[in-house]
Amino acid sequence: MTAPTSAEKTRVAARVEDAVKIYGEGDASVRALAGISVGFDRGQFTAIMGPSGSGKSTLLHCIAGLDNLTSGSAYIGDTELGSLNDKALTLLRRDKVGFIFQAFNLIPTLNAEENIVLPLSIAGDKPDQAWYDQVVSAVGLGDRLKHRPNELSGGQQQRVAAARALVSKPEIVFADEPSGNLDSQTGAELLGFMREAVDNLDQTIVMVTHNPLDAAYADKVIFLADGRIVDDMDDPTANKVLDRLKTLEA
Repeated sequence: MTAPTSAEKTRVAARVEDAVKIYGEGDASVRALAGISVGFDRGQFTAIMGPSGSGKSTLLHCIAGLDNLTSGSAYIGDTELGSLNDKALTLLRRDKVGFIFQAFNLIPTLNAEENIVLPLSIAGDKPDQAWYDQVVSAVGLGDRLKHRPNELSGGQQQRVAAARALVSKPEIVFADEPSGNLDSQTGAELLGFMREAVDNLDQTIVMVTHNPLDAAYADKVIFLADGRIVDDMDDPTANKVLDRLKTLEA
């Protein structure tokens, strides 16, 4: 594989090179990633798709520093995650990475505003007020900031989680099935916000999804099968994505 140039590294927010992940040992081992190399461009919304067991969530977790590769390298910007100790990796995830998962992971005793700024509060920082106002406006939570999670709908809770992922101005946001626990209308609202975050807030998002409707919000879709990248698609539509998935699952 040809090493990326300096210009390519600058353009790429995160990448893996020859990524292999094996769970278990001997006859019981499972090769979840089988030598993947891929980069995710800054300012782009990328979806990762594939059949169940294709390795899509494993790839996301390894790029995000939530799991370790068996071999190969994972980078956030130009920082190779395998070179970091636990403390440095925790700081990198806190300062440069945002996460949106199916589970909202909100603190029930804190109101929406306090949940949004929690990562910054833990770090002893305060949000950039103009940026905070822009994010809160984008997620449409201006009149719900003093409400606790149990006073918010599921969609509103997920938007709080999305705002929390963005408020620290991360270099990249990772989303794992972010609409999985939402109804179709609320899911569409969340995906619309994520699209807006890329277009208007200059964010970079990498999302794992099984839903072709969700993938249609992305700029690009990467398809996995058996731990390998088997295809990619620019400017996806739900129908084109669905047709491609059918061929992978046949």
